[in-house]
Amino acid sequence: MSVNPGEVLGAFVADLTYDDLPERVRERVTAILLDTVASAVAGRHGDETAQIQALARNVAGSGQSTVLGSSTKLAPAGAALVNGYQVTAVTVCDVFRHALCHVTPQAVPPALAVAEERDVTGKQLIAGVAAGLETTVRIGYGIHYEAFRKRGWHSPGVIGPFGGAAAAGNIMGLDAMQMRNAFGLAGSQAAGTFAHWGTPTIKFHQSRGSLSGLLAANLAEQDFLSAADIINNEDGGLFHAYSDGGDPARVVDKLGEQWDLEVIALRRWPAASSIQVMITALFALVESGRFEVDDVEHVDVELSETVYKLHGSLPWDTKFSAQLSAPYLTSVILHDKACWLDQFQPERISKDDVGTFARNKVNVSAAADLAGTASRITVTLTDGTVIADERAIAKGDPEDFPTLDEIVGKFREASRGLITDDKVEQAITGFTDIENVDSVAQLLTSVVGNDACWCADANRHRGLIALPAGGRQPLVVARSVEDGQHVCSGRVGRRCLCSARRGPGRNQGHCGGHRTGADDAPGTRRPGAARQP
Repeated sequence: MSVNPGEVLGAFVADLTYDDLPERVRERVTAILLDTVASAVAGRHGDETAQIQALARNVAGSGQSTVLGSSTKLAPAGAALVNGYQVTAVTVCDVFRHALCHVTPQAVPPALAVAEERDVTGKQLIAGVAAGLETTVRIGYGIHYEAFRKRGWHSPGVIGPFGGAAAAGNIMGLDAMQMRNAFGLAGSQAAGTFAHWGTPTIKFHQSRGSLSGLLAANLAEQDFLSAADIINNEDGGLFHAYSDGGDPARVVDKLGEQWDLEVIALRRWPAASSIQVMITALFALVESGRFEVDDVEHVDVELSETVYKLHGSLPWDTKFSAQLSAPYLTSVILHDKACWLDQFQPERISKDDVGTFARNKVNVSAAADLAGTASRITVTLTDGTVIADERAIAKGDPEDFPTLDEIVGKFREASRGLITDDKVEQAITGFTDIENVDSVAQLLTSVVGNDACWCADANRHRGLIALPAGGRQPLVVARSVEDGQHVCSGRVGRRCLCSARRGPGRNQGHCGGHRTGADDAPGTRRPGAARQP
């Protein structure tokens, strides 16, 4: 008799509590949760975040659920949609390498939405997140990724909804039958292919996966029926429709004894997950102190054939493509000795020093003897000296997992200019001591940002709002900041992309925080005007 993994997994998720988690797993989930929040806050800088937020407001409406790093409040579905996108928006979230799946964007936002709405404890949140992470990874192991990938599927949008349903369903208190139904409903929303590689839609798979998980759990809570065996059914089950039948027994093997979520890797740098090893090697070379960029004759970067196909010759004409481009990343890291959001701003990408070096001095190739995400970098200096680094493990991988202090540092860096210092400290205290948090809703007030503008340029210069009392200092001042006036440029080209476009004028539509007179300067805000998130 074949196993029904959805039924077994559903019963496990329904019964899982914080006390069932070994201490090491509690610590790992706590670290992953804080890293996810840091990634989501950094995601406020995402080029398309404003568009996703506008979509969420349009389809879900306002509410009381927190958008991480923002002052915006949306309905739970909207918050799950936006937070799911923000976690992956600047390419700095986790990865489950076996299935090339970002797990947290689909699992954590639904858990936060439900935890905030129902005001549960930190322990309940950790149990829910653990359920979501474990579910996603186990299905990823069982699906036979090679066969799955040959069909063009992108795993976050396909298996991610199962993790979101598990996380939300556990916190909701769904019983085993409801949880099985939630998995069936998640499977009915499984979608997303690699045809979108290199476009923002590849990240929207995570955002939509987050929402799909939340929808599945909410509908299952009402005893809505779905397929009895969504994973292993030969006629349209996940493993048969999306892969070669997979290994359903692997999904539930040693369930509750072996915690597969421990294989999830975190990313230190906002760049593609498959080249984190390459970046780790580049920083090892930079930090050796043996050369400066002007001393370099040429750099040979060798990657596995799989990674080379994805990243070896990609251009860097946009922020996202730069984050995926091995030649650009090699050049900018050697030049700046840094790899954070500043390295992917248009003004940095377009500089001749980085571009010329990448084109003329960086040679990226595929090496048959390298497997997985391993890399080999050889730097040849002008005096003939050769310096090399070869490795298979990235900083952030399970074998070199970040310390909690390192993740706290990432959160501080991500929060800079978005969340006030006092709230940052409150958030760090709460998320690092999550087991003693009595109210997740109260904890989430510490990650509310100070933004008010959502024009497209606000992604670049963070809104530029001067807050009258206790507000953050803007990172960039475009003109002047007086009396809380909105002074961002308010448009891209001739098009205003505020989340609520209305009114005539030179910007071709203005949000409530913009002046609406045809003669008003683009992007100015009249004193006292209502701020439009």
